[in-house]
Amino acid sequence: MIAWRRTLLAGAALVALVSCGSGDDGDVLSTARGDDAITVGSFDFPESVVLAEVYSRALEAGGFRVERAFGLGAREFVEPALSVGLIDLLPEYAGTALTFRTMGAVLPSADPAETHRDLVGAFEGSGISVLAMAPGEDANAFVVTAETARRLGLSRLSDLAAVATGLTFGGPAECPSRPFCLIGLEQRYGVEFGTVATLDPGGPVTRQALDDGSVDVGLLFTTDPTLPGYVELADDRRLQPAENVTPLLRREVVDRWGPDVVELIDAVSRQLDTESLRELNAANAQSPGSDDVAAIAGAWLRSRVPS
Repeated sequence: MIAWRRTLLAGAALVALVSCGSGDDGDVLSTARGDDAITVGSFDFPESVVLAEVYSRALEAGGFRVERAFGLGAREFVEPALSVGLIDLLPEYAGTALTFRTMGAVLPSADPAETHRDLVGAFEGSGISVLAMAPGEDANAFVVTAETARRLGLSRLSDLAAVATGLTFGGPAECPSRPFCLIGLEQRYGVEFGTVATLDPGGPVTRQALDDGSVDVGLLFTTDPTLPGYVELADDRRLQPAENVTPLLRREVVDRWGPDVVELIDAVSRQLDTESLRELNAANAQSPGSDDVAAIAGAWLRSRVPS
């Protein structure tokens, strides 16, 4: 992993150059590594790492050699690394990937099929294939405790408009500037909270603040295994885009190894529903070490994906 980080850092200038240069990813450094392995990358949060391990182990079981480049950083670095061939496979999230790829020119829909179609179009003419989406997705979930829901009569996001000025919202630092977080709540629902508290991104700090009443409304995620312990306010005006897990794969991998590699990845994706993502996250939260992540991914594959 340390060696891989050095490799990626050494290529950072190249990544930046490509990001600002040619729009055709396939014309630039299409065989950057030139080895006999499929390099699987991930972002730097636990769910992304465990997802990358699931796909990695499936590829290995299918007879492919795999290199792991996990926990590489934010999308601003990882997706350009995919574009120039420093990694070959990246499990992505459809709506956010579309927004990033088009720099906001194409807004994702709440409809998974429409968002997937737009994402395929966004990568047309590049060196990257958008594979089949999984049924599971990781989207924003605005939640309250059961007591707060009863006291204020809350079941939908639109219910917040009449009471939000007297409430405290808790979420990650970037939430006030994101179109699917506080900006979207204000524009689509007319919701403006009286106080906004900066907490962690859908983690234990947010849950504790909800539980002890420090915040009234919090941002969690739909794959959080603790989500059923709260009341998720229904997105009745469809603010949140489809965020289905969608692998991005460099086309040179398909050219080299044929359609079997796509069929194998698609077979894994078909089994990844939202409940599976919650199960994987729950197991990973209990045992977050790299050896444990491998065991968790292997156990899930054995139970869900035919060998």
